[in-house]
Amino acid sequence: MRQRKTGFTLIELMITVAVVGILAAIAYPSYMDSVRKSRRSDAINDLSAIALAQEKWRANYPTYATNLTAAPPTGLGFNSTTSGGYYNLSFVGTPNAITFTIKADAVTTKSQYNDTTCRDLQINQNGPVIDGTHPAECWKRN
Repeated sequence: MRQRKTGFTLIELMITVAVVGILAAIAYPSYMDSVRKSRRSDAINDLSAIALAQEKWRANYPTYATNLTAAPPTGLGFNSTTSGGYYNLSFVGTPNAITFTIKADAVTTKSQYNDTTCRDLQINQNGPVIDGTHPAECWKRN
């Protein structure tokens, strides 16, 4: 009587590894895209909050605030980075009585910098800046 051997053959193991590799190759880029969109949403939320704070400031003072990080009444009291640290927040130029522009730049040492289409986002007194270098798709929520 012949003994029955148990276990996996090398071919079965190689097929399993190949299937897992193919699934990972498909899933990983999609996962990273979702992560980038989520981090971009954090930047959009912070930019929107700063823009709202600027409008509140302008309602009480003759010009927009020129200091992002100083505590009120000297500035707006925001951090210079988003909560996850993936974007730096700053003013573009100097806000005045009529205009302001706030920019969120992806930090070069973080993975969000690979989001080449939406590497930086800007908002001004009229809303999101949408032009040739800042496409509307960057402002879409997930």
